[in-house]
Amino acid sequence: MTQLSAQQIVERALAASTVDGQVTYVVESSEANLRWASNSLTTNGAMRSRQVVVVSFVDGGAGMAAGTVTRSGTPDIAELVAASEQAARDAGPAEDAVPLISESPFGQDWDAEAAATSIEVFRDFAPALGQAFGEARDRGQLLFGFAEHVMTTTYLGSSTGLRLRHDQPTGRVELNGKDADFGRSVWAGAATRDFGDVSVAELAAEVARKRAWSQRGVDLPAGRYETLLPPSATSDLMIYLYWTMQARDADEGRSVFARRGGGNRTGDRLAELPLTLRSDPAASGLEAAPFQVVGGSSSSASVFDNGMPTPAVNWIEDGVLANLIRPRAWALTTTAPATAAVDNLILEDATATASQEQMIAATGRGLLLTTLWYIRAVDPQTLLLTGLTRDGVFLVEGGEVTGAVNNFRFNESPVDLLARTTQASRSERTLPREWNDWFTRAAMPMLRVPDFNMSSVSPAS
Repeated sequence: MTQLSAQQIVERALAASTVDGQVTYVVESSEANLRWASNSLTTNGAMRSRQVVVVSFVDGGAGMAAGTVTRSGTPDIAELVAASEQAARDAGPAEDAVPLISESPFGQDWDAEAAATSIEVFRDFAPALGQAFGEARDRGQLLFGFAEHVMTTTYLGSSTGLRLRHDQPTGRVELNGKDADFGRSVWAGAATRDFGDVSVAELAAEVARKRAWSQRGVDLPAGRYETLLPPSATSDLMIYLYWTMQARDADEGRSVFARRGGGNRTGDRLAELPLTLRSDPAASGLEAAPFQVVGGSSSSASVFDNGMPTPAVNWIEDGVLANLIRPRAWALTTTAPATAAVDNLILEDATATASQEQMIAATGRGLLLTTLWYIRAVDPQTLLLTGLTRDGVFLVEGGEVTGAVNNFRFNESPVDLLARTTQASRSERTLPREWNDWFTRAAMPMLRVPDFNMSSVSPAS
């Protein structure tokens, strides 16, 4: 039996529809990966997958309802469409119902085959990794980590005539360094689109430098410390903030962006520095889909908005809250503009000139973090988060790193951090540590926070 193409699946699903509307999208994925431990490559692999999503829309008289069904591989299309239509009938009227998107400014080549990756993406990376293994072995150190490259092509079609296609490459590499006694661990990582811009030598040098800093151990108690948050740690906090920027939650008083007395805090100053938090699907090196692909409705997105453009947007502009995420249905309810989330995030201070090294050199006494992990919300109303430091907390004295400090549990709100931040470096592309299973496209600065709350000492190594 001949394998159906993604385009054929979309067209056959749309043709099988018996209800008032339908959106079908197919995601073709290919992946290549390498893993290593103790200075040796352990596994490598490549895989392919396909996901088919059908969203059906049924007007039962009381209002339009939506039902979504997802299958892997090449499903029985008639069964899939019928299941989606039944799910819509069972769901009842949708509160986010609006007319489906019928026009799009995007003209991707619908007929083109899906883009794909393979183990060949590591043709330069792998030999450089082997060299790094040898150098680490000579220093008596061990390297662990993995590299992954995923290519997805999404084909989205609708009963209103949309035919949209998008190729999305996503790559990441994480490198951990340990001594032979498996004591303290340090980390370096990078995000990439094609591994052509990943320098193993630079990552290994960063790990080696942090291992050298770790030769002297310093125990410190819990407390508030001047703290330098490197781009990776900054990104994990800002991504969590971004994930809570739903206008509806704020308008209904359920988030940190709610205004006392009603409404949201758009227009309020959140940072004294001229910090801008923005998303842009065309940002160089961080390119993302310029239209929405939605399988299920939430306060962040609506299945009725499939195909909706996702233009560049400033969420915080020069320190002031400028926009919140708002699907079209909620925009109509509140007479505010619809604003779609984008799959990248950039924080920058346009006036910043300092490098990370210069910020360290300007520190009298403080902590330099590497990464954060196990971040969880404590209080949604203030966006108070808790989590742990990981893979290197370093003491800075007189502008120099003088040793490695024990790990801590922290309690902080990224909104409060923005208000208290006194300096930001130039922004650079970074790999979020905590969230990189879901979010890799970020550019962030190092932030100086004069009183970061290390609430307790952590026994984690």
